[in-house]
Amino acid sequence: MQSDIVIVGGGAGGLELACKLGRKLGPDKVTLVDSRLYHVWKPSLHEVAAGTLDIHQEGLSYQMLAHDRGFSFVYGAMTALDAAARHITIAPVTAPGDGEEVLPERTLGYRSLVIAVGSTSNYFGVPGAQEHTISLNATEDAERFRLRLLRLLAQAEQQKEDGATESGLDIVIIGGGATGVELAAELREASGAYAAYGFRRLHVQRDVRITLLEGASRILAPLPERVSTAAARLLDQRAIRVVPDCRVSRIDKKQVSDNQGNVYPADLCVWAAGIRAPEFLGSLGLPLAKGGQIEVDAHLRVPGVEGVYALGDCAACTDGNGTHVPPRAQAAHQQADYLVKEFVGEAAGRPPQKDPYVYRDYGSLVSIGRETTVGNLMGSLRGASLFVEGFMARIMYMSLHLMHHQAVLGALRTGLMVMGRFLIRRTTPLVKLH
Repeated sequence: MQSDIVIVGGGAGGLELACKLGRKLGPDKVTLVDSRLYHVWKPSLHEVAAGTLDIHQEGLSYQMLAHDRGFSFVYGAMTALDAAARHITIAPVTAPGDGEEVLPERTLGYRSLVIAVGSTSNYFGVPGAQEHTISLNATEDAERFRLRLLRLLAQAEQQKEDGATESGLDIVIIGGGATGVELAAELREASGAYAAYGFRRLHVQRDVRITLLEGASRILAPLPERVSTAAARLLDQRAIRVVPDCRVSRIDKKQVSDNQGNVYPADLCVWAAGIRAPEFLGSLGLPLAKGGQIEVDAHLRVPGVEGVYALGDCAACTDGNGTHVPPRAQAAHQQADYLVKEFVGEAAGRPPQKDPYVYRDYGSLVSIGRETTVGNLMGSLRGASLFVEGFMARIMYMSLHLMHHQAVLGALRTGLMVMGRFLIRRTTPLVKLH
């Protein structure tokens, strides 16, 4: 197999790049490779985990998108790179359950290769973290969390029916960044919806106990203090316990311990305390940064490796202004747009772009459930920002989702889909019980 431009990884940046290039260059020129068949916008995974968003409503088929947006799709995980021969190796695909081989190992040649494989969890060597927590890195993680949550709620409901008045469920979330905060708020709303849908003996705020542990002095530490304070207030209103300055030292099957000797009961534990690049990048022979990300220059090119680029969380990028680009969705979106211009210009016979990529921080928005959002929007003056909160901030948060879907689906279909979802979520609690 051969393609002019091969993009590995169908996350926010990789999929947007494939869709935008596919519309302009066509399926003979652009190929997307991914180990999964469906794309879910990663900031939505906390909703899938809580059960307030149906994965079948949110998931986008890569094969459908390839047909509609004009690129080719290859199903499988990249396992090796031969930079001299300009081809990658794609692992066999086996059927779940019986392990029957569906697709064999394949090689795919390229003229330009873009690696956009995102990130995975960084457990920082904490004993028991990998074994006893769930990290929301992919749809299967979110679905595993949701099903386990349902089983535990059913167990607590049965115990109450049998007369155990103190029965309940302890959920511990480690990491007070955007993922941890959004999941905590969404779980509180989901637990209320579950109670309305059949768990009638559970008192939501008393029996579903949610604790958020954060190592820094406040949650959402990278954001302005006003945003952090507002988020903490909103979590407190939802009876979510926030413990700052908490360094987790060990995680066991039923509890979390910190370095001060405190113990937190945990029937269900989520790790949201840090990310790192996927380990397989270390086997590709590319230059890596300390955190395992692929080193790229301000043009997103891998130094010393002709024709190879990287973007998003897996890329260690310092932009044209000397700014270290953070691992955020808006950075991946901007980098995808930069490479679209680069590859379209190249196809038209124009020389490479002289201007380097420059990261622009447009602020951050954090969802605190269905009704409100907090965040800061960056102004046009350097260092200026605007604090936003409430329903209008929630609309802005949803617009980020709208922008992503517009990039991959087109304006009309995106507007109908997202507005339909908004109306559903404003009127009924969407909780999938099966």
